[in-house]
Amino acid sequence: MANAKLEATGLLMPKATAVWLVENTALTFEQIAGFTGLHAIEVQALADEEVGRGIVGRNPLDHGELAQDELDKAEKDQNYIMKLSRPDLPAVKIRAKGPKYTPVSKRGDKPDAISYLLKHHPEITDAQISKLIGTTKPTIASVRDRSHPTASTIRPRHPVDLGLCTYAELEAASRKGLKAQGKNEEEIQEHKNKALSDQENQSFAPSRQKDDSDSFDFSNFMKAGLAESSDSESDKF
Repeated sequence: MANAKLEATGLLMPKATAVWLVENTALTFEQIAGFTGLHAIEVQALADEEVGRGIVGRNPLDHGELAQDELDKAEKDQNYIMKLSRPDLPAVKIRAKGPKYTPVSKRGDKPDAISYLLKHHPEITDAQISKLIGTTKPTIASVRDRSHPTASTIRPRHPVDLGLCTYAELEAASRKGLKAQGKNEEEIQEHKNKALSDQENQSFAPSRQKDDSDSFDFSNFMKAGLAESSDSESDKF
């Protein structure tokens, strides 16, 4: 089924195709999911109109995405997953993505994000950090050795909270780095749980720790008050 899902990514409108297959065939939700690349639960939700209400079905037969004999095989065998028809046209070459673009308003946040990743995700390489938040290796090195022009004001902040990447992208980078270190799935999950715990603790921590000059020492206040009272009593005599 995994191969079928990979092939199904060539569908132009997978949800609309799923709707048509639900309405016009006797295929199971699993078969439709295998062909369209959707999850079986999502196909069922489309069938029950819990999601995608109003989507017009798209016939994959008319659009050359499915052969009739494939559909016939699937309707006769509930375990058969249909294969996407190969188009006769040559594949379109997609230009590789360039460097990740970051809005000007968020570029000043990158040193904070780099500092966070260096502190909490040492398993992520500099190359991965560069790709994750759209920065350069020299910038990462300057944050690490505190030679960055804004080193005095840098404070570690989560890159997702800053809008520089998504949780899925961060988790994928972390998982890749841990696998490169030879970690197994159990160790990777433990690391993930620890990272989530650290993040929760950080979110509940006070934003600014008060120093001694900001705090009010009530005991010293009482001692000073008693001393003044004693002096005033002695003046009376």
